[in-house]
Amino acid sequence: MAQRYVRVQNLEGKIYYGLLQLSLNVQVLDAPPWLQGKPTDLILEPENYEILTPCSPSKVVAVGKNYTDHAAEMGSTVPKEPLIFLKPSTSLIATETEIMYPPQSQRVDYEGELALVIGDRTCDCTIEEAQTKIWGYTIANDVTARDLQQKDSQWTRAKGFDTFCPLGPWIVRELNPGARLQTFLNEDTIPVQSAGIDQMVFPPDALVSYISQVMTLLPGDVVLTGTPMGVGPLHLGDRIRVEIEGIGRLENKVARR
Repeated sequence: MAQRYVRVQNLEGKIYYGLLQLSLNVQVLDAPPWLQGKPTDLILEPENYEILTPCSPSKVVAVGKNYTDHAAEMGSTVPKEPLIFLKPSTSLIATETEIMYPPQSQRVDYEGELALVIGDRTCDCTIEEAQTKIWGYTIANDVTARDLQQKDSQWTRAKGFDTFCPLGPWIVRELNPGARLQTFLNEDTIPVQSAGIDQMVFPPDALVSYISQVMTLLPGDVVLTGTPMGVGPLHLGDRIRVEIEGIGRLENKVARR
C-alpha cells in the first residue's frame, strides 16, 4: 500500500502532518511533507486525533467541463482551453464532516473529482515542469448549488459556500494514470459516477501549467481536475462517497445549514 500522508489534530488542538500507519496510528512529521518534513518519535493513536483535510491551501483552483461526457450532460461542449475558477479555502472540510445545505439553494449537486496537491512554488511552468510540481493526489467533492450556478453569471456563489469542498482523506504520492473514479450515493452499490481519470480532456500536468501562467501556485495549494458524467442532486440525510483507486474514499453526510 502506498504511503498515506495525513493532517490531524490532537486532543489539545495542535495540528500535525503525519504518516498514517496500517494500525491507524499516525507517525508525526516535523513539517508538511512537501516541505521535506521528516518523521519524528511522536506517535498518535487513533483515539487521540481527529483527521483534517490533508492540507491547508492558500487557494483551491478548480476546473470545469474537463470530461467530454460531463460537458455534454451540462448541455455544452468542452472548452478549447481549461475553464478555471476558485473555491475559497473556507469551503474545505474533512472526510466524515457534514456538507451543510444552504437555504439559498433548492438544488445542490455532488461532483466527485481527483485533486492535485502542489509541492513547490509554481509560476509560468511548462507542461514538462508541471509534473514535478505535483506533489501528490487526493480526492475532492466539488459540491455545487446548481440552481445558483445557472442563475448567476459566474460561479463564485454556487461553488463557494462553507463546506462545499470536502477533501481527503489523505494524500498519496503516486497514482495509476488509468485509476477509476467512482461516486456512490447512500447504500447503493451501483456508482452514480464512474470513469477513468485518463478520460480527462486536459491532464493534470497540462492543468498545472495552464493555471501557473495565470496565478502562482504555492506549496500545499490544491487543483481540482474536473468531474465526469453522472452529477446529481443531494438531499438532507444523504451520504455521498467518492472513491479513487489507489487513494481511498472520501465520505460526507448532508445536513441542514
